[in-house]
Amino acid sequence: MSKFDSYFLMKPADAIEYAQEKVPQTAWDVSTMHGKEIGDGNLNYVFRVWDEKGHSIVVKQAGHTARISKDMVLSTDRNRIESEILILEDKLASGFVPKIYFYDVKMSACGEEDLTGHEIMRTCMLRHETFPKFAEDISTFMANTLMGTTDIVMDHKKKKELQRKFINPELCEITENLVYTEPYNNCANRNNVFAPNADFVQKELYGDEELHCEVAKLKMNFMCNAQSLLHGDLHTGSVFITRDSTMVIDPEFAFYGPMGYDIGNVVANMIFAWCNGDAEIGDPKQRQSFCGWVEQVIVEVVDKTMAKMKQYYQAHVTDVMAKSKGYMEYYLGTILADTSGVTGLELNRRTVGMANVKDLTTISDEKKRVRAERICILCAKRFIKQRAEMKCGADFLNVLKEVRDGVTA
Repeated sequence: MSKFDSYFLMKPADAIEYAQEKVPQTAWDVSTMHGKEIGDGNLNYVFRVWDEKGHSIVVKQAGHTARISKDMVLSTDRNRIESEILILEDKLASGFVPKIYFYDVKMSACGEEDLTGHEIMRTCMLRHETFPKFAEDISTFMANTLMGTTDIVMDHKKKKELQRKFINPELCEITENLVYTEPYNNCANRNNVFAPNADFVQKELYGDEELHCEVAKLKMNFMCNAQSLLHGDLHTGSVFITRDSTMVIDPEFAFYGPMGYDIGNVVANMIFAWCNGDAEIGDPKQRQSFCGWVEQVIVEVVDKTMAKMKQYYQAHVTDVMAKSKGYMEYYLGTILADTSGVTGLELNRRTVGMANVKDLTTISDEKKRVRAERICILCAKRFIKQRAEMKCGADFLNVLKEVRDGVTA
């Protein structure tokens, strides 16, 4: 009888034994095996197991509560969801996600390809590194995985079966609260607001009833529009990267929702990176080099994703009515509007919500951080309120530049 026949939360030594048992086809050199916990996320426990003969694996386990807060009790089924999502995404966009070797419902754990050599993208961008292939890679990943799981393309019954399989109520509830509700009212009294911006947040977010109405519309769209199988948490902390490779990880928030949710998350997190570079890089030429690259990525992520989605639609559409003249343009337009709205939602929630983003919190100069946060919040309000006016990547960048030029600490 195996010690892993019933659930317990593993330590590194357990992960070593677990790898031996679950991946026996690997010729582990047991005497030189090592295990280390490498996770730095808010939810799960991640271990790297390796030996000195070059074998390695990543073991990821779901706990019953979130690491960010023991008050957040979660279903460990999210590990099953993540594993099956990565297997599916590997079919739709091979080369952009780690391979899954196994997943284990008893231990709520899976074994993944070790991406040593890659680094978390947010960490790299906090060092103001640039990645010339990122916009091309992430747009291909999103176009293929999002369009490939829609009613436009899939047999409707098969799509509904996927939708049933990947219902994810506990993690969706986190999103509904932390992204679509609390940044606008602090109703759970757990927002993290930078004190020098408290009055600004009160006025611009808590006190703007017109904004609240638009966020309510977006929230209902998130909850009711089962458009596509989303990653659900696609930010720079969910990307492992090198200059030649982009690997998307951590899709435990996956569920069927509006495509713009994933795209908007990517755009917003590029704006966070821009704000950090603008505040923290002292040399004007270096600042322009980094921020200029980020600006280009913002434009390209929007334009390349939409162009590839259009190509995918034209090549793979199966629904008869979706072939009606003018419908494709309408459909893609709704995705772009949702992308803008979610860009704003993500900017606000990571600036004032429970889970702040390091791009802002590590800005060392108080006045520069105040300015950066105000840029994010004022951009967010325009992205939300004016989402129907966003027609291309340049429109997103123009909002950032116009707000930047009007904000002082």
